Amino acid sequence: MIWDPKHESMPAQEMRILQVERLKHTLEYVYERVPFYRNLFDQHGLIPRDLGCLEDLRAFPFTTKEHLRDNYPFGLMAVPLEGVVRLHASSGTTGRPTVVGYTARDIETWAEMMARIITQAGVGPRDIAQVAFGYGLFTGAFGLHYGLERVGATVIPASSGNTERQLVMMRDFGVTALVSTPSYALHMAETAQSMGIAAESLRLRVGLFGAEPWTEGMRQEIQRAWGITATDNYGLSEVIGPGVAGECPQCQGLHISEDHFYPEVIDPETGEPLGPGEKGELVFTSLTKEGLPVVRYRTRDISALHFGPCPCGRTTARMERVSGRTDDMLIVRGVNIFPSQVESVLMDIEGISPHYQLVVERRGYLNDLEVQVELTEQAFTGSFRDLEMLGQRVEARLRSALSINPRVKLLEPRTIDRSPGKAKRIVENGTP
Repeated sequence: MIWDPKHESMPAQEMRILQVERLKHTLEYVYERVPFYRNLFDQHGLIPRDLGCLEDLRAFPFTTKEHLRDNYPFGLMAVPLEGVVRLHASSGTTGRPTVVGYTARDIETWAEMMARIITQAGVGPRDIAQVAFGYGLFTGAFGLHYGLERVGATVIPASSGNTERQLVMMRDFGVTALVSTPSYALHMAETAQSMGIAAESLRLRVGLFGAEPWTEGMRQEIQRAWGITATDNYGLSEVIGPGVAGECPQCQGLHISEDHFYPEVIDPETGEPLGPGEKGELVFTSLTKEGLPVVRYRTRDISALHFGPCPCGRTTARMERVSGRTDDMLIVRGVNIFPSQVESVLMDIEGISPHYQLVVERRGYLNDLEVQVELTEQAFTGSFRDLEMLGQRVEARLRSALSINPRVKLLEPRTIDRSPGKAKRIVENGTP
């Protein structure tokens, strides 16, 4: 089923015309209402009327997270606070929080976009959905919550944490759809096993996962553990929150709501646009937002765009699953490494669990990588020889895939900390 056939299946040429029309409006809107954008455009010698076609947008400057932080808390808002009905914000753990505001119309638009993604994941009015994202300033829970209500599903706002209670609710309430991070879904599966709750005894049939990069191997692990269909969805609070893109059952990329966001992929080093299928940094321009519109917002997420038709009938551009972030890329001995590369290798080795961390030891200008990964219960035989051979196999596979020689430390099952939110994949020790 397609929630909004008019826009999700719109012919490409009509979509391009709509995007140009909305881009012109957005540029005029921010130029008139947001001093930051007026100054930024003026510094580059640009005015909104310089945009005549989609390609002209490339001349306009980028917006970054630092711009939002520098204008904390409300400097990039395009409406006065009395027009803002909701505020969300980042945690601010790496600097000033980024604050985003929504008008009543933004909230309506957000729910509609989420309804598209929830529908294409196969969730509808007969479903009971448990939202295991943390409610609060984080956009994840509220975005999914309102979208689920829009499609008519029964929503359980479980929030994050208290895993055993979550599993009891899942069993007693007959939950059919789970919303969480992929790493937390695996932690819930482990906990269910320890509580004696068999996956096949539940009604759970689909999961909507996001908020952290994950691999196809992780998807297979979740589907095996729960016996469900696992789908990916994407968003970020600076753009709107979850709802920017999501997977259909074909799982050939995440459909972008192109009538609301114009996507680009750029070379993260040069800022130059890249072509279809080329991997780089995602950039989005909002086309319909009122409270906090963004022009060419650099997400730092690594992906690629595809514009070919999808067998599901939708015609919108699709983005590849995010494989990492420009700011979580490790450089070890001169080699660029993303956690997702390591995860892809680990998920393909029997006896290795999906729980791992990358520990970077810095000593002056040198650094070394240790990959800490848990064994599965079955692989934990207690035989030193078995462990030694498995460790050597993991090291060889990582060496071949990464072109460096990481140390591998095999850990007993359930020794790496679990989180109800985003998994912490990288630990850095020492100073440069």
